[in-house]
Amino acid sequence: MSRRPRLPLEQLAPYLLTVPPLAPGPSGRPAPAAPALLDWREVFGNDHPVELEVGFGKGLFLLTAAQTHPEINFVGVEIVRKYQLFTATRLAKRGLHNVRVACADVRLFLPCCIAAASLQAVHVYFPDPWWKKRHHKRRIFTPEFVAECVRVLRPGGQLHAATDVEEYAAVMTALLADQPALRPLPPPSEKEPLHDLDYLTNFERKFRKQGKPIFRMRYEKRQA
Repeated sequence: MSRRPRLPLEQLAPYLLTVPPLAPGPSGRPAPAAPALLDWREVFGNDHPVELEVGFGKGLFLLTAAQTHPEINFVGVEIVRKYQLFTATRLAKRGLHNVRVACADVRLFLPCCIAAASLQAVHVYFPDPWWKKRHHKRRIFTPEFVAECVRVLRPGGQLHAATDVEEYAAVMTALLADQPALRPLPPPSEKEPLHDLDYLTNFERKFRKQGKPIFRMRYEKRQA
């Protein structure tokens, strides 16, 4: 990660989404005493639609999307604290007030903090494939995760995903296809970048420059 000077916490505070400690219960699911669900109007001060990115890393998608769509509020959740602060600094320097970033495990964040049918879209780009078979249980894409995505999406809301790993793409597609509440949509086309930051994420830039194929998925939650 490049060593850009981080802004003081008081300057980053407007961009940081404070999340109470989230602890799993005995079964691995959130404990019964779960924190209150987030009120997006209270978080952003408006009623704009909200989209969530899972695992935002250095924040390129959030920066680009927030600038392109000021009419949409964006929330990013990332388990690594240094990336939360790094991305918040980038947001603060650009004055992008339609983004908040949280440091949390999304497997607990979704059921504990996100109300049903409250998101317009969920974005999951280049999740860690956890290559070794014994580590597959750590992959973000599980039946439980997909079910949570369905729960938090409003009818007509979309789930966007991408990976450079063909085997993982097959797993993701199978899990998404198993959800009757989701219907597949044509994946977005791969456009030629206009400049060095004109990519979906930093990982996409890296992989495309290496000539690796990108597997893209887009699903819509069916109307009730």
